[in-house]
Amino acid sequence: MRIARLLAPLLLLTAAAPAPPQPHPALWKVVDADTTIYLFGTIHVLPTGYKWRDATLDGAIGAAQSLTLETVLDTDPSRVATLLMGMGQGKGLPPLAERVPPAKRAALAALAKASGFPQDALDRMKTWAAAIVLTGAAMRQIDLTGGPGVEPQLTTMFRSSNRPVEGLETPEQQLGFFDRLPEAAQRGFLEATLDSPGRARAEFEAMLDAWARGDPAAIEKSFSEDPEFTPALRDLLIRQRDQAWAVALAERMKRPGTVFVAVGAGHLVGPDSVQRMLAAKGFKAERIQ
Repeated sequence: MRIARLLAPLLLLTAAAPAPPQPHPALWKVVDADTTIYLFGTIHVLPTGYKWRDATLDGAIGAAQSLTLETVLDTDPSRVATLLMGMGQGKGLPPLAERVPPAKRAALAALAKASGFPQDALDRMKTWAAAIVLTGAAMRQIDLTGGPGVEPQLTTMFRSSNRPVEGLETPEQQLGFFDRLPEAAQRGFLEATLDSPGRARAEFEAMLDAWARGDPAAIEKSFSEDPEFTPALRDLLIRQRDQAWAVALAERMKRPGTVFVAVGAGHLVGPDSVQRMLAAKGFKAERIQ
C-alpha cells in the first residue's frame, strides 16, 4: 500500500483525516544564473479538504512559469482505464487466487468481491494490473474516497492562470514500469493490497504525518521497512526513473525560467533520490523548507 500511495499518481485518491495545524512539506530548489527549478515531493493520497500549502509553497508556485508532474492525467478517466485493460491482459497465468499464498486467499476473495470487478476478468489480468484494480477497493476499505489530491489541485492552479502543465512520463510509460516488473515482484505488489484495514490505515496516517512535517528520513524509513519494496521494485520504480528525470531536469536547466516540479515524495528521499542524481551532474538542490 505504501508503494502505491507514494509512487503511483494514476491511483490519485483522497481520504478523510485531520490536517496538522501547520503543515510544512519538504521543498527544494535548484538554481543557476537564469533558471530555477523547485522540487516538491507529493503524497498521492490526500485527505479531503487537507490544507497542505503554506507561504513558502505558495511563493514557489506563484513564481513558477510552468508545472511539471510525473505524468499528466487525461481529463477523461476512461482513457487510463482503457490503457490499463489493454496493457494488463495476461496469457498463461494461473487464477489470481493461486498467485498469492494460501493464507491470503480469503482476503483476496473478499477484496475482489468488494471491488465489484468480475472474478473471471481479474483472473485474466496480469498480476500488477489486478493489483492496481484492487488497490482502489483496498483504499475504500479504510474510508478513502475520491477527490482533488495535490496534483489535481496544482494542475487547476496552473491551468487557471494559463501556465503550461507537462509530464516527465506518459500514462503509458508509467503503466509500463509496472508491466516490466518480474512476476515475483508483481505478486508482492498484489499481496501488499491485502493488508488488514487497520494496518493499512495506520501506515497511511504515519506516512501522511511524515510528509506534512517535511520529514524525508521518516519517509525513506518507511520504504526500507516495507517488505514488499524489494530491490527489484526500488531499481525499477525509483532508481531508473529518478535517473531519467535527472537527465531531463539537467537539460531543462539549460533554458531560462522557473519551473515547479511535483513528483511522489518517495523520489526525493534516500540514496537514489532525484537530488542525488542531479548532484552527480553538477546541480545542487538546496532545501528551502
